[in-house]
Amino acid sequence: MYRISVEQHFDAAHYLRGYQGKCEAMHGHSYKVVVKVDASELNDIGLAYDFVELKKHLAGVIDRFDHTCLNDAPPFDKLNPSAENIAADIYKELKSRLEGAPVTIANVEVWESPQTGVIYTPD
Repeated sequence: MYRISVEQHFDAAHYLRGYQGKCEAMHGHSYKVVVKVDASELNDIGLAYDFVELKKHLAGVIDRFDHTCLNDAPPFDKLNPSAENIAADIYKELKSRLEGAPVTIANVEVWESPQTGVIYTPD
């Protein structure tokens, strides 16, 4: 088994609806997103999956969030833009983009800061 990993970043503002504390006010983060995919074999040139392709797919998912207020961007106009929900949404969007690819998504990490992040692992 091979595990491929790529990392990208985006900057966005958000606020947490119903939260009791500082995070109920609008604030921003420089988000780090790490995606790991699994492949069971190598292709004919010795790659499990092309890093460039995986980065392109991830960028296609997260570019819509960059320099926005997440609360204004679907699905976060209705769903709270917590790190947990962001990670699950990225997984869902990336899964459809990778349909038919020889990989499965192992997990999606979303870091709001160097010290705080979440890892979403699908069932």
